Amino acid sequence: MAHALAERGSDAVFSYAGRTINPVAQPLPTRVGGFGGVEGLVAYLRQESITHVVDATHPFAAQMSRNAVAACAAAGVDLCALERPAWRAMDGDIWQNVASIEQAVAALPDRPKRVFLAIGKQNLSDFAAAPQHHYLLRLVDPPQGDLPLPNTSVVIARGPFDTAQDTALLQSHKIDLIIAKNAGGRGAEAKILAARALKLPVIMINRPQVPERLVFGEVDQIMGWLGH
Repeated sequence: MAHALAERGSDAVFSYAGRTINPVAQPLPTRVGGFGGVEGLVAYLRQESITHVVDATHPFAAQMSRNAVAACAAAGVDLCALERPAWRAMDGDIWQNVASIEQAVAALPDRPKRVFLAIGKQNLSDFAAAPQHHYLLRLVDPPQGDLPLPNTSVVIARGPFDTAQDTALLQSHKIDLIIAKNAGGRGAEAKILAARALKLPVIMINRPQVPERLVFGEVDQIMGWLGH
């Protein structure tokens, strides 16, 4: 999205949440950090004379998406979302769908397993309720301080990943079970394809609900919307 805007010469700004220490550089002016809730975002939109907002946040960044809907409505700013289609179970998949992190924890077996916990770093403490398992974590940045889980292996890597890489990762760590958020798209799909090939079960966390908004699945569609 940022490259398409830059190539067109659009007057645009790229906003990062600030959760990654060294985010990928973008070809647009970039800001980092929150806005201060709905009121702060409304103030920013007005101060910067923003006319259009593209919500390209992660599908699980639901609070930011809710804030964007409310703030754009209050400020009279056009809003759309760039959203990756959710993954769907295919033949050979062994999925258990759950509605939340809490339900994913509850779905874990009592017997100790080796779990690839592919959910990022924000909700790790929830899994302290199931300390009998060994958790494999793949993080973009090295953890700061002690992890809330007593039995972990940590791999530091930045995606996208391919199926061969993730198959090797799951095999080398003798993984029995994967827990993943349904982020959708191709960049993080390799672990799902690897699980299918290895016939590993996946506890799949469904996306949170966000208010209704205009949604596009492709950058070209948004560029057309912006140019209309």
